[in-house]
Amino acid sequence: MAKKGKKLLAAAAKVENVKYPLGKAVDLLKEISFEGFDASVEFAIRLNLDPRKAEQNLRGAVVLPHGTGKTKTVLVFAQGEKAKEAEAAGADYVGDDEYVQKIQEGWLEFDTVVATPDMMSKIGRLGRVLGPRGLMPNPKTGTVTMDVEKAVGEIKAGKVNYRVDKVGNIHVPVGKVSFDKQKLVENIRVIYDTLVKLRPATVKGVFVQNVTISSTMGPGIKVDKDSIIKDEE
Repeated sequence: MAKKGKKLLAAAAKVENVKYPLGKAVDLLKEISFEGFDASVEFAIRLNLDPRKAEQNLRGAVVLPHGTGKTKTVLVFAQGEKAKEAEAAGADYVGDDEYVQKIQEGWLEFDTVVATPDMMSKIGRLGRVLGPRGLMPNPKTGTVTMDVEKAVGEIKAGKVNYRVDKVGNIHVPVGKVSFDKQKLVENIRVIYDTLVKLRPATVKGVFVQNVTISSTMGPGIKVDKDSIIKDEE
């Protein structure tokens, strides 16, 4: 652990307490990444929100143009033709009662769950298992739907979920350190633009308070929010 601590300190020493233009922030992140694996890149944004108010409790999903670098394992609860659609779309597991039982017995070898609306009564009993892990299907994230083909396709293409925490932060993976700079920049711009457009009418004052990017184990790098919407390097 001491060795990792030294690497983190060395990386942090290269990060100034300033807000970097997005392009330079991505360059710096790639330069100081010290993980011995292809680390994920995390986008974090602090918004002027009060999640206790229903209209400010932002939650949803967005498809990143270049994905996250991770192929998600998808479980679909569906029957009949919808089950066939899910299989054709590339779902890893498709079924109903048998998967409810498997999950109750401790099986959790999947990253995302999609369900047709008629399946939700069966899945309800899994709330205690799936809920805390953020795996419960939800209409707001497009995972409760009759269009299972579209849902599975988007997830496989790089769809990510976002949800504001109790203090107004949202964290989203936006790729891997190995991604080309431009791909990371474009992914970040898409999630930023999505969130800014969702500003609730009840929010007063400055909406975006802080933006940072970081690698899995690396220090946070502050980003100038104005540079995200401009072609500013």
